[in-house]
Amino acid sequence: MNPVDEYIKAFPATVQERLITIRQLFFQLSPNVEESIRYKMPAYKVGKHHLYFAAYKKHIGMYPVYGLGELEKEIKSYRAKNTKDSIHFLHSEALPIQLIKSIIIEKSKQN
Repeated sequence: MNPVDEYIKAFPATVQERLITIRQLFFQLSPNVEESIRYKMPAYKVGKHHLYFAAYKKHIGMYPVYGLGELEKEIKSYRAKNTKDSIHFLHSEALPIQLIKSIIIEKSKQN
């Protein structure tokens, strides 16, 4: 079993589904994306950068999310308190799939 599969399986089923959804977005948008575990969380190399996500009790965090120009307005409501590069998707709310796709696409363009 690959390390990302192991990471995902450590969470309750409802959280696993959300993690799998985010993971699949990386592969849909970039079939040759490099997947690994870095800093004890799933990491995806998009362009010259890595994007990470991690599950917690009340949310899934995505990092680093900054410098995305037009997307900043959409990202603002998900921004973690007192951070400039972290966003949180609460388990009590639907995942913003289109926003996550846009973040992956924009980060892959940055060099």
